[in-house]
Amino acid sequence: MTRRPSEDGAPPEAVCEAPPETGREAPPEAVRDALPEAVRERALAVAPPAYVYDLAGLRAHAAAVRAAIPVELYYAAKANPDPRLLDALAPHVDGVEVSSGGELAHVRAVLPGVRTAFGGPGKTDEELAAAVGGRPPVHRLHVESPHELRRLAALRRETDVLLRINLPVAISGAALRMSGPFGMDSEALGACLDLLERAPWIRLRGLHAHLASGLAAGPLLEVAAQVLGWARTWMEGPEEVTLGGGMAVDYRGPGARFDWAAYGAGLASLRRPGETLRIEPGRALTAYCGWYVTDVLDVKRSHGEWYAVLRGGTHHLRTPVTKGHDQPFTVLRSGGGGPVASGPVTLVGQLCTPKDVFARQVPVDRLAVGDVVAFALAGAYAWNISHHDFLMHPKPAFAYVDH
Repeated sequence: MTRRPSEDGAPPEAVCEAPPETGREAPPEAVRDALPEAVRERALAVAPPAYVYDLAGLRAHAAAVRAAIPVELYYAAKANPDPRLLDALAPHVDGVEVSSGGELAHVRAVLPGVRTAFGGPGKTDEELAAAVGGRPPVHRLHVESPHELRRLAALRRETDVLLRINLPVAISGAALRMSGPFGMDSEALGACLDLLERAPWIRLRGLHAHLASGLAAGPLLEVAAQVLGWARTWMEGPEEVTLGGGMAVDYRGPGARFDWAAYGAGLASLRRPGETLRIEPGRALTAYCGWYVTDVLDVKRSHGEWYAVLRGGTHHLRTPVTKGHDQPFTVLRSGGGGPVASGPVTLVGQLCTPKDVFARQVPVDRLAVGDVVAFALAGAYAWNISHHDFLMHPKPAFAYVDH
C-alpha cells in the first residue's frame, strides 16, 4: 500500500494568488445591513460587554456549506468550542477536530458519541492515552512526528492514524503558513513506516496536510491538487486524505463569503473512486454568527486624532490584534451625551497597553459617549483566544438568538 518517499525533491510549486483587497475597512452601513434584526434586538437587550451568537444563522450557513461539499466535513473546535455552537453544528458535520486533551474532553461531554479527529503538535502521553482509551476513542489520530508515533505504539491500543505531512509547497497570499512544528517532512515518513511495521495494532489510513490558512477557493484547490498528487504517489492510492481548513474570511469585507460551491465542485473533480477526502474548517463556519457588543465610555482627541474608549477590549476580542486588521463594526444605538467624534476615529479598549485597539482611524459620521457598538465576525478565534484575566476586568455576558 505504501512506499517510501523519494529522495529527488518536492512536488511542483503552487503559486496561489491572494484574494483581492476590498478596502481598508468595511463601511458601517455594510455591517449594519448584515446584522439580523433579531440579533440587533438581543444585542440591545443585554448589558455590555457581551457576545451575541446567532444560532439560527449558524445553522443556515452550516447547512449551505454541507450541501456544497461532497467530502467529509469536520468542524475545527479550536475556532470556537462554545457548547451551543457545537450543538447547532452537529447535524451538519461528520465530526469534530480537536487539538488538545481539554478540547477532546469538552467535545465528548457536549456531543457524546460524535466522531473526533485529534491533531496538533506536542501531544502528551496523557492526551494520547485519553484519545485511544476514551469512550468513544478518537476516530482518527493525526501523528505529527516519529517520536509521537513511537509513544502511541507503546500504549498498544488499536488506533487509526493519519500521518501529517508538511510538504514544501510555495503558497502566496496565505494569512498563515502551517510549517515548522506542524507535521513532518517527507523524510520522516520512512521512520514512521518502520514503526508501523512493528506495531500492527496501529492502522495507517492515509495522510493529513493542512499547509496554509486564509486562502480563497481557487488557491486552496491548487494546494489540494498538489497534496493529493503527492499522496497518491507515496501511498499508491491512499484510503484517506485530510486537507485541513484554511478557508479565507475577509474582515475588510464582512459581506464576502468563501466560495463553497466552487470549492465543493473542485474537490469533487479531484477525488478518485474509493478515496475519502476530508476538510476541517473552523473560522469560515462560525465567524459570521458572532457579534461583540459594547459601549463607548469616553471620547477624546489626542495629538490631533480622535479616540473612542470602549468598555471591555481585546482581552475579550483578540482577533484584530492577532490578525492585524480593523474589526468591522456598526453603531447600534446613539447614547446622545458627552463628547462626540466625527471623521477618522480609533476604537480602543480599557487595557493599559497601546495594543488594545479594535480599529484604527475608521471614518464615522458620529461616535459619542454612550453609543452601543457591535463588532461583526466575532464568532471565531475571538473570546476563546483572548487573554481574559489581564487587568481583571469583568468578563462579557453571552447571549444567543435561536429564531
